[in-house]
Amino acid sequence: MGVKGHEKREVTALTKIDKDLLNDFYKTMVKIRFFEENIEKYFLAGEIPGFVHLYIGEEAVATGVCANLTRDDYIQSTHRGHGHTIAKGADVNRMMAEIFGKKTGHCKGKGGSMHIADFSVGMLGANGVVGGGYTLATGAALAIKMQKKDNVAVVFFGDGASNRGTFHEAANMAAAWKLPVIFVCENNEWASTTPYKTTTSVADIADRAVGYGMPGVIVDGNDVFAVYDAAKEAVERARQGGGPTLLEAKTYRIKGHFVGDPEMYRTREEVQERFDKNDPIKRFEKRVMDENLMSRNELDQIKEQVKKSIEEAVEYAKNSPYPDPEELFDDLYV
Repeated sequence: MGVKGHEKREVTALTKIDKDLLNDFYKTMVKIRFFEENIEKYFLAGEIPGFVHLYIGEEAVATGVCANLTRDDYIQSTHRGHGHTIAKGADVNRMMAEIFGKKTGHCKGKGGSMHIADFSVGMLGANGVVGGGYTLATGAALAIKMQKKDNVAVVFFGDGASNRGTFHEAANMAAAWKLPVIFVCENNEWASTTPYKTTTSVADIADRAVGYGMPGVIVDGNDVFAVYDAAKEAVERARQGGGPTLLEAKTYRIKGHFVGDPEMYRTREEVQERFDKNDPIKRFEKRVMDENLMSRNELDQIKEQVKKSIEEAVEYAKNSPYPDPEELFDDLYV
């Protein structure tokens, strides 16, 4: 295919972006942010079981990618999957209930934070197995091709997961068979407690695309417009039968690996500095106001509406019942 190295994409002018799309970008990003802030709050209060991994600071990636997808397209997520699930259109009431372990959750309270799925919107599931989503998304893409449909599948993964064997197996199959799948690496610089550069053979994950004859694209993962543009091209290519793309979104993990992580491996000053500079929501606000595309009042109205919806989701979760003990083994086997 003559693919060499990777490409870096810059964001285009905003004048051609529909106002409704701008509203959707902002609504989705702040919905993810408020959702995650509430998850952190109630987990630390002891009201949420298990472990939770927050997506704060990475909202632009899920938002920009999923804005290019239809309800019938598929995504496969990670252990840090709340943002992807929200961006794909899952109901936040049922999401919150699932994380609280309640019967009204998407998986009846049995999946929890790391295993939310909503097939009705094409969300095939978060995944507690690192690198566990590649082959599932590639399988979905194979099904799409066999059924001669024009849908696509997207798999989100971290920089650390790119070192798993499943990545290479799935990338090879997807490229060899020209499957409609987009590999989205959220390079947030940390694989649990390990900086990715100490365990990864390349500085840019996108460079690995050349080994499989697919395009490798690097984008500013904290800029929703840049992510949207790059994902749009990859999705259109996949829909037209051009095969897979490896999209690397450079971002940064603001919170610890999990809520409660003591983070002995980095300083709070470093984290705050990175967040102040690259908060995707603040960057969005600044740009749309600088270009007179949205006013502060419009942004605040959206923020208040979203904040209220997340507060309602918390109440829905708190007031929902737990699964009955006799339902323990329901839905586990066919």
